[in-house]
Amino acid sequence: MSSIPNHRRLEYARGYIQLGMVSEAAAELDALPSNTRWSTEALRVRIDLYMHSKEWALVVTVAKLVCEVTPADEGAWIAWAFALRELQQVAEAQEVLLHAEPLHGKTCGLLHYNLACYACLLGNLKEARRRLARATKLNAQWKLEAIDDDDLRALRESLPTD
Repeated sequence: MSSIPNHRRLEYARGYIQLGMVSEAAAELDALPSNTRWSTEALRVRIDLYMHSKEWALVVTVAKLVCEVTPADEGAWIAWAFALRELQQVAEAQEVLLHAEPLHGKTCGLLHYNLACYACLLGNLKEARRRLARATKLNAQWKLEAIDDDDLRALRESLPTD
C-alpha cells in the first residue's frame, strides 16, 4: 500500500502531463488503487494524458465513458468529439457535440466553435457561420482563433478581421 494519497497522485499526474512527461503521468495513474483508478476524476486525467500523447482512439473510449457517467462534464464531450475529428470521423464528432448541446450549448463557446469547424469541414458553410457567430457571442476569443484555423479555411475570406 502506497503512502501517497490518491488526490496527490492525480495532482502529480496532471503536473507530469503539463511538463510533457507522459510515461511518468501514466505511472502515477497506474499506481492508483483499483477502486480509484477508474474513478471519474482519474478518468478525466487519463483523457488529458491521451490527448497530450495524441492517442485518439483511447481518448474516444475514455471520454465516451465519462460522458455516459457524468454528462455534465463538458470537457469530456469536447475531448471525445475532438478525438473523433482527429481520426477523420468529422460527422461522428459533430453528432457527439449535437448530443452535448442541450446540456452545454448555452454556456460553452468551444462547443459552438468546434461545431462551426465540423460544419465547415462537411461543406455546410451556412451552419458553420451560424455556429461561429454563436461561439463569438459567448466568447470573443473565438473570432481570433478562427482566422488561422485550417478547419475554417473555407470561411476565411468572409471572416471579419476587426
